[in-house]
Amino acid sequence: MNLCRQCRVRGRVQGVFFRDSTRHEAQRLGLTGYARNLSDGSVEVLACGSDARVRQLCDWLREGPPMAEVEQVDCQTADTPPPSHFTTE
Repeated sequence: MNLCRQCRVRGRVQGVFFRDSTRHEAQRLGLTGYARNLSDGSVEVLACGSDARVRQLCDWLREGPPMAEVEQVDCQTADTPPPSHFTTE
């Protein structure tokens, strides 16, 4: 079953290649969506694809790339049409 989940990642997640690393991981998993910085210092991620693959990315977000310090990840199902590819904004 395909679905979209929107996640907010908090901690030291800007300026540490978090968005690019998320895009790379999402593309490896065959997901579409986006990763973008928010003004409060967090990163918002939309991930769309198979339930199992989206959950894999959500698990990866809890660790992130080596330079990140993830403190909190909140994910919820998103009722949005899936984008055609994964981008960083």
